[in-house]
Amino acid sequence: MKHDAIIIGGSYSGMAAALQLLRARRSVLIIDGGKRRNRSASHSHGFLGQDGVDPAELARVARTQLEAYPTLTWLDGEVEQATGAMEDFQVACGGTTYSARRLLLAIGVSDRLPEIPGLAERWGRSIFHCPYCHGYELDQGRIGVIATGPMSIHQAQLLPEWGETTFFVNGTFELDQAAAEELARRGVRVETTRIERIDGDADIVLTDGRRMSFAGLFTAPRNEPSTPVAAQLGCELVETPMGLQISTGETKETTVPGVFACGDAAKMPHSVSLAVGDGAWAGAQIHRSLVWPAS
Repeated sequence: MKHDAIIIGGSYSGMAAALQLLRARRSVLIIDGGKRRNRSASHSHGFLGQDGVDPAELARVARTQLEAYPTLTWLDGEVEQATGAMEDFQVACGGTTYSARRLLLAIGVSDRLPEIPGLAERWGRSIFHCPYCHGYELDQGRIGVIATGPMSIHQAQLLPEWGETTFFVNGTFELDQAAAEELARRGVRVETTRIERIDGDADIVLTDGRRMSFAGLFTAPRNEPSTPVAAQLGCELVETPMGLQISTGETKETTVPGVFACGDAAKMPHSVSLAVGDGAWAGAQIHRSLVWPAS
């Protein structure tokens, strides 16, 4: 059987895209590896109508709703390879090859976190990347921002909206006078001593022995697509301030005809609500390409 579309990735953007296609009675295969980026978080915020809901529950309800459509096939598994061209793509998973007229890469991203002891195990629990998603719940408590590069200055400038902010340069770059003055104008304290580890809930221990406690910590990890499938297909990847991203046009089509991409792997900034909107748009555009294929 040849599907109208295979969607690689069954998280928020992939399911939002699938919904548009299923409601057009198109045949859709979702292949999902089951590794949502926000799987460590207990609450999702900033999504209208779903504020504060467990993100796992959001995903569960969405999948249940999709499975009510008879033209959906859902496969839990990791894609091993994707090849082919417009109208005839092949996707290998679990020793079986599936074919489709269109492909959608909703593969999400992997986060390259700062290599600081204690950080990775607190990611999504007391250490975050998005203040709009997690800042309010810190109740205007003290906030620490851990730099990953010069772009982290912008994160540090923004976060005083949510609480008294300390910016940890941590040896990642040299802070110039203009940036230091702008941080001071925003009331941000700058700490240049390196971080030794993070322990407790959100306590930073510096190399000189000082311990600083915070309501929460923020950092901006470098991102890259979570699987190599886009590169396998020959899709162009572009460098952004947040890392590597799949290049798409206004219709969410990549540089490879018939291959579309959406969600965190193809759009910045990142949040559940933005991923859902991006996926819904991608699904509608895939449907239009099936109705009016390029000549």
